[in-house]
Amino acid sequence: MAFISADHERFPNTPWQLVETRHEPGKEGTLETLFALGNGHLGIRGAHWAAADSDLPGSFVNGLHEIWDIKHAENAFGFARTGQRILYIPDANNFTLIIDGEPLTLAESEVLDYRRSVDFSTGFYECRITWQCRSGAVVTTTERRAVGFASRGSLGISLEVATDRDISADVTSSVINRQDQPVEDHSAHDPRRAGRHAGRVLLPLRLDGGDGSLRLAWEAAESKQRVGLAVDHWTSSGHQPFETRVDQDDSSVRYVLAISANEPFRLEKSVSYAAAAAAQDPSVDAAEVAEEGLRSVGEIFAESEAHYREYWAVADIVVAGQPVLQQAIRWNLFQLAQATARAGVAGIPAKGVTGSGYEGHYFWDQEVYLLPYLTYTNPEGARQVLEFRHAILPEAKIRAKELSVDGALFPWRTINGLEASAYYAAGTAQFHIAAAIAFATNRYVWATGDTAFRDGLGAELLIETARMWISLGFFGKDGLFHIHGVTGPDEYTAVVNDNLYTNVMARFNLRAAAALEHAGITQEERQLWEAAANRMHLPFDERMQVHSQDNDFMTLEPWDWTTPRSKYPLLLHFHPLVIYRHQVLKQADTVLAMFLQWQDFSAEEKQRAFDFYDPLTTGDSTLSACVQGIMAAEVGYSREALEHFTNAAFIDLDDTHGNTIDGVHIASTGGVWSSLVNGFAGLRDQGPAPYFDPRLPAEWEGLAFHLKIRGRLLRVELDAGTITLTVQEGQALDVGVRGQLLTVGAEPVQVPLAPVPEPEPTVFPSGHPTASIPVVRANN
Repeated sequence: MAFISADHERFPNTPWQLVETRHEPGKEGTLETLFALGNGHLGIRGAHWAAADSDLPGSFVNGLHEIWDIKHAENAFGFARTGQRILYIPDANNFTLIIDGEPLTLAESEVLDYRRSVDFSTGFYECRITWQCRSGAVVTTTERRAVGFASRGSLGISLEVATDRDISADVTSSVINRQDQPVEDHSAHDPRRAGRHAGRVLLPLRLDGGDGSLRLAWEAAESKQRVGLAVDHWTSSGHQPFETRVDQDDSSVRYVLAISANEPFRLEKSVSYAAAAAAQDPSVDAAEVAEEGLRSVGEIFAESEAHYREYWAVADIVVAGQPVLQQAIRWNLFQLAQATARAGVAGIPAKGVTGSGYEGHYFWDQEVYLLPYLTYTNPEGARQVLEFRHAILPEAKIRAKELSVDGALFPWRTINGLEASAYYAAGTAQFHIAAAIAFATNRYVWATGDTAFRDGLGAELLIETARMWISLGFFGKDGLFHIHGVTGPDEYTAVVNDNLYTNVMARFNLRAAAALEHAGITQEERQLWEAAANRMHLPFDERMQVHSQDNDFMTLEPWDWTTPRSKYPLLLHFHPLVIYRHQVLKQADTVLAMFLQWQDFSAEEKQRAFDFYDPLTTGDSTLSACVQGIMAAEVGYSREALEHFTNAAFIDLDDTHGNTIDGVHIASTGGVWSSLVNGFAGLRDQGPAPYFDPRLPAEWEGLAFHLKIRGRLLRVELDAGTITLTVQEGQALDVGVRGQLLTVGAEPVQVPLAPVPEPEPTVFPSGHPTASIPVVRANN
């Protein structure tokens, strides 16, 4: 069901902002996600400042987590042992405003005018509300927020109160420890949502305050990670605080004053967070470290504005003639910046720093869905994610031994490097995460020419993952190399033999490692990797003339497609064993393999696979629509490509999966970038040269974007009949366009493009009723 896109009066279409013009109760939590701010390290949800008007408020620091021992009802060797969950850090976005004795809240007070926005071009959040107070005064409050970028632990908040007559005001600015507040544990009925801890998590180390300043620090009970917080206040009229209170769960600074009609009151709140790992010197005062990072509110806003000015000069993607889509595209690109810009050497949580969904864990999503965007817009950021993977290589080698394989086995979901997935069938069995890391490594090296990384950290990642594959698989009696007991990207089919995606990506991994010139690779090892890659078994159904998702997929019972849409996502309504025994997909699997390893499959093979699997794909995963759209575009199905893309662009804006409250689906936002660049512009990489085979929708007047590639800044512009390429920074670059190899320099190179005919859909020998794409979208 549509949300943002269904009400353009409440949410007007503006190219550089998400705007809400009217408050309505009922979707506060979802809007807190949509209006969140972050920089990849620090995130603050877009909750209203009054406690009564928020649903799931909170702030987060990427990687700051608590641990616990996973209790399995029936344990077994090698099961995940250490749970990890991102922490709600003490939250500074809290105010209580009492005017002439009346607490102002959206829930109880009369509102004359309302407007809140998040500005993509500056990173500023603003909420302006005009209240009709019971005393007769008309009061306007304006709250503005921004996070720092050069100072990545900084948050700036200002609250202005203006009035049409003299009033008495009681303003309290608070820091609330939300981690230890009693709340409902939603994970019991939805595994996508974060759980809660039974005991107290944040133990106070320092609680100091006075004269409007707070210096606070806590330590997580089990992980021993520490978070420090420094808060300073400034008022426009020079008012001194009436009271400063400190407490482990609720510290505050209170002002009691008179405000006149001709002199608005402004309160500025400068906040700085500092996180420390358990291994760091315990004598270091985290609050002192935070204090060193304090910046004025004006400085923080200036940092944010400067960052986005630079960001959009490279990362903006313009779709001409489509204002509604353009706003959605920029919102998705804005979320990518907020999830990655200042993450440092760290993973990227599945919800970024906008919420606690998926426990704040890092998955394969970051390599397959986010690193393409980072590699081509912020290569240093891509390298840092791969450096994080390399940093947890020691843990991955230990995990490999537990699973009786060589090399390195990276955890399916983690924060600290240990496996945190308690359900191995849809967790540890997804060995393909190793190939995702190898693939992202190879793409980064290919796109940047970073030879130092290639020969150092990158080589280690490729070699250790290749060693895992060669020991996991085996040469069968048929002489082919097989990989058994694995789960592919489609989690509705688990623990199978020869999952096509896994085998295709493992083949790539083995070949990439074998191609390295590295002293750590023996000749025997190299030959074995090459042999396994060349003899890799790829399941193929002769009757259907289509690649099978695994050895047994074609033998499964068809899913009952009369199942009502209220029973989707299936994972919330059917036992896993019920789902596993049917032909039904949570997300693209074989089709994803054919996109990532595009050189390995013919156009006919790709079309037949898309025609077979697309109707079987429920889209219960937010990772699916973008991939389905990319392959629909390549095949030539323009209507389906645009439908899937639109679905992906509005997954969070329209809350189509019903869990946007827990944070932005960051991998899907990366998929939106890939849909535009790889789908409609048709970019394919890791070949002899960057290659374009565009598929611009007929409804679009044009598409334009930039790519950072091999030290150049390449501008790409598409319209209905041409592609125009220009190197705006750096030396000339060889680029392929539909079979032509061009040398592109500072002067624009324009290539005419013939229309792409739409092929006839495949008619399979026999089939069963399936859900068509329009039916699936209509019920989303």
